[in-house]
Amino acid sequence: MLKLNALIAGSTGYIGIQLIKLLIKHKRIDIKYLCGNSSVGKDISFFDKSLSRLKLPKIKKFKKEYLDNVDIVFTALPNGEAQEISNYLKKNNILIDLAADFRLKKSSDYLKWYKQKHKAKNNIKNSIYALPEISKKKVKKFKIISCPGCYPTSILLPLIPLIQRKTISLNNMIVDSKSGFSGGGRTIHKKYQNKNLYDSLSAYGIGFHRHNSEIEQELKKFTKSKISLTFTPHLSPMFRGILSTIYLDLKPGNSINKIYSILKKFHKKNEFVKILKINSLLSTNDVINTNNCYISVCKTRYKNKVLILSVIDNLIKGGAGQAVQNMNLKFDFKLNEGLK
Repeated sequence: MLKLNALIAGSTGYIGIQLIKLLIKHKRIDIKYLCGNSSVGKDISFFDKSLSRLKLPKIKKFKKEYLDNVDIVFTALPNGEAQEISNYLKKNNILIDLAADFRLKKSSDYLKWYKQKHKAKNNIKNSIYALPEISKKKVKKFKIISCPGCYPTSILLPLIPLIQRKTISLNNMIVDSKSGFSGGGRTIHKKYQNKNLYDSLSAYGIGFHRHNSEIEQELKKFTKSKISLTFTPHLSPMFRGILSTIYLDLKPGNSINKIYSILKKFHKKNEFVKILKINSLLSTNDVINTNNCYISVCKTRYKNKVLILSVIDNLIKGGAGQAVQNMNLKFDFKLNEGLK
């Protein structure tokens, strides 16, 4: 069976490690290079002992010459670095980015939200924002595949079908999301060294979190109406997982049963999205270590309002798993290959 060679840039971060764990199970992938900066020369098992029994390449500093020997480049790097790599891509290379470098379709928006100039403006047209359940096989047409952020993944999967069917008011959508601290990367411990990550809940990015930009960009593809969405993320005292609570006003003539039916029908063939029974209580533990998104439609005291719960594993469905899912779509591999 013919295998494709892969390079992982940013292999030592939480997402990079998770990606390695998925790709070593994938029957169609060989990991050719593991790249990092401060970790050059080390074994990847230094960062995760569970990988010690595997024959994996030592960590090297990225060189553009490596691109001659690989088919797929995965980038799990600080924002801006995948843009630089994209400028070196060969004709046969596919780039799958897990950061924000190609999520926004306007370089001016990238500058506004990420406070840095885009280093590969000409490559934006060759990229696609790829939430697999929405973009599906459209990824086949693009050389650069941009994976959504973890929070947007949990939010867009329930919201897009409802906006598409014009069932909810767009004037006052409220999203409250809580994530495990792994979403902040390995540097999160330094950033929050004066706070106990294991015993406290912290709100951050209030009103202006960067993920607002891609959430609104993607929702606007499905409506011409003005969108008003308030999104507040929180760091929770757990390592991984995201629980998003979405508060919505129903348009006249709609009901909780209709909302449930729309989501159930829309995601019927989406293997990794499960719509649970109405009023099901969800926990991040329901999806930890899986590529699943569980969604529950819940009643409130008010007939014109609905509450939606959405849970994912931020490192898999919100990160590495989504990247593998997009790769499988791109190359016509079995959709759940490497994700079982």
